[in-house]
Amino acid sequence: MSKEKFISEIQSGYTFSDDSIVFGTAVFDKQAISGTQVKIPLATLNRHGLVAGATGTGKTKSLQYFAEQLSKKGVGVLMMDVKGDVSGMAKPGTTNPKITDRHKQIGTEWIPAQFPVELLTISNEKGAKMRATISEFGPVLFSKMLELNDNQSGVVSLLFKYCDDKNLPLLDIKDFRKVLQHLTGEGKAEIKDYGTISTQSAGVIMRKLIELEEQGADQFFGETSFDVEDLLRKDDKGWGYINVLRLCDIQSKPKLFSTFMLCLLAEIYAKFPESGDKAAPKLVIFIDEAHLIFNEASKALLEQIETIIKLIRSKGVGIYFCTQSPNDIPESVLGQLGLKIQHALRAFTAKDRKAINLVAQNYPITENYKVETLLTELGIGEALITVLSEKGIPTPLAHTMMCAPSSRMDILTVQEQDELVQQSKMAEKYNAVIDRESAYELLSGKIKPVEVEAEEPKIKTSTKQEKSVIEQVANSGVVKTVVREVARGLLGVLLGKSTRKSKSTWF
Repeated sequence: MSKEKFISEIQSGYTFSDDSIVFGTAVFDKQAISGTQVKIPLATLNRHGLVAGATGTGKTKSLQYFAEQLSKKGVGVLMMDVKGDVSGMAKPGTTNPKITDRHKQIGTEWIPAQFPVELLTISNEKGAKMRATISEFGPVLFSKMLELNDNQSGVVSLLFKYCDDKNLPLLDIKDFRKVLQHLTGEGKAEIKDYGTISTQSAGVIMRKLIELEEQGADQFFGETSFDVEDLLRKDDKGWGYINVLRLCDIQSKPKLFSTFMLCLLAEIYAKFPESGDKAAPKLVIFIDEAHLIFNEASKALLEQIETIIKLIRSKGVGIYFCTQSPNDIPESVLGQLGLKIQHALRAFTAKDRKAINLVAQNYPITENYKVETLLTELGIGEALITVLSEKGIPTPLAHTMMCAPSSRMDILTVQEQDELVQQSKMAEKYNAVIDRESAYELLSGKIKPVEVEAEEPKIKTSTKQEKSVIEQVANSGVVKTVVREVARGLLGVLLGKSTRKSKSTWF
């Protein structure tokens, strides 16, 4: 193909009426061609995507640049930082001859910038804690996380129903364990109207709880529960916050990671309103090292992740997976990804070459490149890109020289991380340790039953301002229970489970 025909194809294929994010400039015959911007319209960002490539080819920097541009557009971003190398977005970058030369070829000016960044954690990393209670998971999701069979899942549903009826809050793992111990011991007679719990099923659930705790779930379950709407915050300039979830100590705990992702996506799906397919996204989620989710997830958990990914785009949410090879992503998910940014792959063995041939078949047919060969020849910071147009049609495959991030392309120091967390309103909101009276304390006899306590006069010694009647009602167990039941009902339908309705509860 001639250079003129190539330019015409790229320009016509990447001309959108909608506001767009520019990734870089198309390359022809190893040269960046001015006037051939490769970009994606905001309206198709909820169609999900993939960023793939071998180690050291620049895919993480592509994610960083992508997140920066989304932030400038006012879109909230959540980044899974497994390697700990994207927190530098909180600080401006510094130029060097390579960046200057790259942007000269691209035809754009590189300007350093820093972005509003929030550090989050579900483990011992620095940042605002993302927690959830056992009750918020509900029996369906909690059973899937424990990888239980139908009989064992029925026991979990029984426990949830019992706790609802007895007003026993299930907040953390010790609550759930205590209820199970109670109902298989001295409280056996209390569940004669609910059913029975076999010793074998109880033993399996206990062992599964231990396995989950060993992966650090005891830090994840509890209060204060994270509100997913906090991911949509904007700063004073109208830029969306880039929420960096630090997962450096999670690589050896894939079950916790995949379970957390399912819980998060289910919560977002249940809470965010419908926005339609054509609206600009409210939130974009980047999942780095995506193989950690798919390789170790159980079949049941994997099916539910795939289901939610199919449905969540109507909520104005885009999900982007980052991994070394597209082959790490199940075909049922890969077929739903509208954007593909493919960095270089390495062919060291015959198996590698076979895999590259399969990868090449994931992209639109083109006369411009021999894709199988080009995949091994791409330079650092270069990628093959195809996106969906506003009409949902894949654009021509473009060998692209990627723009460099404007923020620091390195990590924050420990001191800088500490300063960021200290200044964070999110950390102040979520990092306070709360262990209020719940099922564990009630069944252990550490506090008096609610009925007795209400009859005894109480001497108030607190100097705190008394809550208004509205606040008291909003925070009451009744309101929270109703909200929880509605969420469980939505989740049960979402996950395609058969449901059994009682007077006020869905299971």
